[in-house]
Amino acid sequence: MFLTISTTGTPEGPATDLGFLLHKHPDKAQAFSTSHGTAHVLYPEASAERCTAALLLEVDPVALVRRGRGKGSGGAPDSALAQYVNDRPYAASSLLSVAMSTVFKSALRGVCAAMPERAASPLPLRIEVPALPARGGAELVRKLFGPLGWDRVEAEPVVLDEQFPEWGDSRYVRLTLEGELRLADALRQLYVLLPVLDDAKHYWVAPDEVDKLLRAGEGWLADHPEQKLITSRYLSRRWGLTRQAAERLELVRLAESDDLEVEDVDNAVDETKDTEERPVPLAEQRRAAILDALRTAGASSVLDLGCGQGQLVQALLKNTRFTDIVGVDVSVRALAVAARRLRLERMGERQSGRVTLLQGSLTYTDKRLKGYDAAVLSEVIEHLDLPRLPALEYAVFGSARPHTVIVTTPNVEYNVRWETLPAGHARHSDHRFEWDRREFRDWAARVAERHGYGVVHVPVGDDDPEVGPPTQMAVFTLAAADQAAGARTAGARPAEYPDPDPASPAGTTTTTSTTTTTTKEGAA
Repeated sequence: MFLTISTTGTPEGPATDLGFLLHKHPDKAQAFSTSHGTAHVLYPEASAERCTAALLLEVDPVALVRRGRGKGSGGAPDSALAQYVNDRPYAASSLLSVAMSTVFKSALRGVCAAMPERAASPLPLRIEVPALPARGGAELVRKLFGPLGWDRVEAEPVVLDEQFPEWGDSRYVRLTLEGELRLADALRQLYVLLPVLDDAKHYWVAPDEVDKLLRAGEGWLADHPEQKLITSRYLSRRWGLTRQAAERLELVRLAESDDLEVEDVDNAVDETKDTEERPVPLAEQRRAAILDALRTAGASSVLDLGCGQGQLVQALLKNTRFTDIVGVDVSVRALAVAARRLRLERMGERQSGRVTLLQGSLTYTDKRLKGYDAAVLSEVIEHLDLPRLPALEYAVFGSARPHTVIVTTPNVEYNVRWETLPAGHARHSDHRFEWDRREFRDWAARVAERHGYGVVHVPVGDDDPEVGPPTQMAVFTLAAADQAAGARTAGARPAEYPDPDPASPAGTTTTTSTTTTTTKEGAA
């Protein structure tokens, strides 16, 4: 991939001053190592009248595969073949932007100790990029560069094949920019707009990309008519980062309109005092939603299935309406942590009589779990392999059959809003799957119909208008007729739920209570 920067000179200001501004001597051909190849700087012509600097980036395809693998929104376009067949070595993209920031670092900042006045003054510039991906076509190229002070913005479409003109144009253009601008401003515009036009980045877009965008966009981005499109594409459509950038750019615009510094505008908060309202953690919002659903259902005896370290059990104990609380988990270690969290050994007799911790697998029927008002599966189902999910479904809805069952699980659509979560990754390494809203609703509807429950869905957390809430919650309620029928047929396992392995320890689970190791009344 290739770009050239040309300027013309006068007797007072020879064109070869471009070498000082770029910090690269016109008489030398220099090479610089980058993460994806080698960048070369050379001067095809260098005279007092005209000087041209060329940046040639030789992309190492092996390094591109090893470092990129087409991951996330930064992967190369056309990702089905992007590992080995792509345009990255030839078309200007974020790879070229990174090379510019490496090779022309001082020039991007407008720093030139040898010629500070020249660096601060506009130069007659001509910039050419022979192959520029333009998702949006030549018209978008003109919309992006046109308002930035260039006298000429030419985006000539490149045909797919000159011998077959009927095939039409490709998505590439030959870009030519001419005008009088500061060299630093021109480089900053290219640094931002090359990946914007390509609409892809070869690296993961982290929160520090907002600072990079604002630094490179200083002086031109805040008032650009296509600011929203530029910020969205540059930040790979990461909604949280795009909103943050827009807010900071609005502050810049307001400060410039009033001839103030940004700090003088954004002064509503006294930084010497902690006045910020911290967001409520999602886990806390989830527990609050579960408690509210249990209160609405009128439950007093509750099963916390997959109780883990006992956070929900602890919250249930704080409300005296819940008189019989059972935490169940397959992990003995997790139950020991829960016991320490609840301080079972120091609990008074009345309080200890309200809580029991049981070891047991949720994919096996367990007579100890029958007869409860409600059961909670909070962030549990996604930890099971999908083939094991029907067994859990029958154990809870078919065998235990509490009047109310509450199920919460992550909404995979919301994952794009987590700024620290790489694209394509689950929220937890142990998650076997994560469902979108439609998949969860379909599953809940099938379970409800099969076992005689009604179901309603409740969003938990910020209900984003585009991707929904971070946590989705289903509240199942057993119909009265089905509750009676379930009592008559309890223990009958349908054919689609095979019996567990008779050699399994399902019938020998232990019970850890607040005082002694025992089974609950009525256990087999």
